[in-house]
Amino acid sequence: MTHKPIQPETREFMNDIAHAIDYALNGKKPPKWGFALLIYPFGDPGEDRMNYIGNGKREDVLVALKELVARWEGRLMETGGLQ
Repeated sequence: MTHKPIQPETREFMNDIAHAIDYALNGKKPPKWGFALLIYPFGDPGEDRMNYIGNGKREDVLVALKELVARWEGRLMETGGLQ
C-alpha cells in the first residue's frame, strides 16, 4: 500500500477542520492530545479513497488505529496502560 497526499478536492477543508480540532483539543500549548480525521466515500468509491489528516506522526496514528480495531473486535485485553 502506498501513502499518497490528501486528494486535492478535500485538502483545504480537511486542513481547516484539522486546525480547528487541534486548537479545540490543545489550544496554543504544545499538543497533549493527538487526533486523526478520516474521511471516506459512501457507496461506490470510484476514484475516491480514504483520506486522513492529524496532528501526530503517521506511525503513532497507525498504533492508535490498530488499538481501535483490536478493541472493536474484542481482541484487546485492558492492562491499565496507554496504547
